[in-house]
Amino acid sequence: MMRISISVVVVCPVLAFAGRTFASDMPLTFNKHVAPILFDHCAECHRPNEIGPFSLLSYQDAKKRARQLANVTDRRIMPPWKPHDEWGDFQNARKLTDSQIAVFQNWLDAGTPEGEAHDLPPLPRFKDGWKLGEPDLVLTMPKAFDVPADGPDIYRCFVIPSTLTDNRFVSAVEFRPGNRRVVHHALFYSDAWKQGRRKLGPDPDAGFSVKEGLGGIIPSSDLGSWTPGSTPRLLPEGVGIPLQKSSDILMQVHYHPSGKPETDQSTVAVYFQKHAVARMLVPVPLTNFKLSIPAGAQRHRVTASFTMPVDVKVLGIQPHMHLLGREVKVEAVLPDGQRLPMIRIDDWNFNWQDRYVYREMIALPKGTRVECEAIYDNSTANPLNPHQPPRDVRWGEATADEMLLCAVYVITERRGDDVPLLLKMAAIPGLARQWYFESPRRVGSSTRSQK
Repeated sequence: MMRISISVVVVCPVLAFAGRTFASDMPLTFNKHVAPILFDHCAECHRPNEIGPFSLLSYQDAKKRARQLANVTDRRIMPPWKPHDEWGDFQNARKLTDSQIAVFQNWLDAGTPEGEAHDLPPLPRFKDGWKLGEPDLVLTMPKAFDVPADGPDIYRCFVIPSTLTDNRFVSAVEFRPGNRRVVHHALFYSDAWKQGRRKLGPDPDAGFSVKEGLGGIIPSSDLGSWTPGSTPRLLPEGVGIPLQKSSDILMQVHYHPSGKPETDQSTVAVYFQKHAVARMLVPVPLTNFKLSIPAGAQRHRVTASFTMPVDVKVLGIQPHMHLLGREVKVEAVLPDGQRLPMIRIDDWNFNWQDRYVYREMIALPKGTRVECEAIYDNSTANPLNPHQPPRDVRWGEATADEMLLCAVYVITERRGDDVPLLLKMAAIPGLARQWYFESPRRVGSSTRSQK
């Protein structure tokens, strides 16, 4: 787990650092000041055989990139953490304090000294194998997929039978990319009605191509996602995501060509809830399918909202836009009119999306309206605009199209009609169908009938 453990506070004429003090005219060194920050916040990705393009575990690694480290941390490009500090308190926040950021520039200005060997902290230890322990189910792509040397990004969906003989509830998924050089991110869904199989071509093990998403498939349930540096997490005890027996798992992988021919054969591990499940995780989508962004518009505003029909607790949130997206914010308007900030991102980046989990779940009473506002730049001033000259852009699954989608992950007591009502109003027909198939009065039974 990434954590903030180093702080610098100016107390003239001395600096206090992690409980120790040193004279203000003493230079910062790699061993004493830089390495602890790199080990805590960067090494998860920047180490051998990980997603980072280079390692940052040694003095020599950091010294030759000292100017780059000062630059990208000062601009808050790295570590990649987009949410605004005052809009949501999230787990595993990959962010540095202002004092930590200053360390890199001060170290560069001091001439990048290495420091005393005894000041160097131990190298971080990363757990071998699966981070969440021994999985209950391990599913691997049927065969390796060939990724060309260049060309546009590839979205590929693979169909993997789960072989489950009983209905289960998922607590977490953990992804292991087969080739980190080309796997950009991955999404996981269950398909109880075998829709994915109907899209397979002559070679079913090769999956099928999608522009984005699942190519029109309505999944039975959303099992999770993986992005570089993301941390797998178990759901709270008693909360689960339903996975029907004999379901297929749909693994949608986004590939980015590396400049040479590559292959990938990725694996996903599934962890089930070990105890009785009383509540299910429901992704409530804030969407606007009528989205239309005029050519040339530099700050085009699009909104979406949803009113909770029952009391819920919000576990996490996941905004989603494409290349024209610039800003997004979500607020909850409580029945008494109080506004509760949930997430805000002022410099949206399509390449750094995540599912953000709150440290403490947020209770929203019945009648709360959750509002999402997004700003898009469809002008020539946007260097990421896929259309030059700009053209009108509407909702679509291709990266060159646009979306406004924010999933708000909530739980509610699994009683009466609360969850089916929530799903129905959220307009997720696949999940509503899943709920009715999984009768709450028969949890644990392997012989359920669809209503």
